[in-house]
Amino acid sequence: MNRFPALPLLLASLALLAGCGVRRPVPTTPHGRVMAYAPSAAETRACEADLSRLGIEFTPLPDRNRGRSCSTVGTVRLDEIGVPVSNLGAMRCGLAEKFTQWVRNAVVPGAYQLLGSQLVKVETYGTYACRDTIGTAHAALSGHAIANAVDVAAFDLADGRRISVEDDWHSSDPQVHAFMNAIHSSACKRFGTVLSPDYNYAHRNHFHLEDDHANFCR
Repeated sequence: MNRFPALPLLLASLALLAGCGVRRPVPTTPHGRVMAYAPSAAETRACEADLSRLGIEFTPLPDRNRGRSCSTVGTVRLDEIGVPVSNLGAMRCGLAEKFTQWVRNAVVPGAYQLLGSQLVKVETYGTYACRDTIGTAHAALSGHAIANAVDVAAFDLADGRRISVEDDWHSSDPQVHAFMNAIHSSACKRFGTVLSPDYNYAHRNHFHLEDDHANFCR
């Protein structure tokens, strides 16, 4: 007897769990490109209050202009979200909130329902890095340069398995494939930009998750 419910039902339930937050208007250039902007002190305080209400343990970090248009403004360090996460540094508060809710409401139940095991760790390649985008013909300042992006590499399970973006994005295992699709779809409902191995070679081994309201999912 199959101890997992039908995959379509599971994917539908994960979609409901993922949810979609209300997005605020974001400034754009005359050509419609979303502009990088720094959250106000009031926005950051409201976000930190939201983190506290969600039971997320975090440390507010000082604002810093790091030169070359790189900055860490309105950022926090996530200390405890319910599941260990590696390599997290400064994150804009809004990104931290969306990331935590994605892990809690999509990745955790997805691992249990689709893979039959508890999630014990999320592996990332980090958050803040003062650099341009990579793998594109026209380089621009990366979301990492303003602490507004996180790169997620793999998921460790209680049964000893490690599900990685690099090795399992095109997995032949139907349950692993369904898990990767479900958490990717959930991320696209939460984050402005989501880049996977389907985007380009530079993203072959991670999901790039960015809170920029760009509505770009690949």
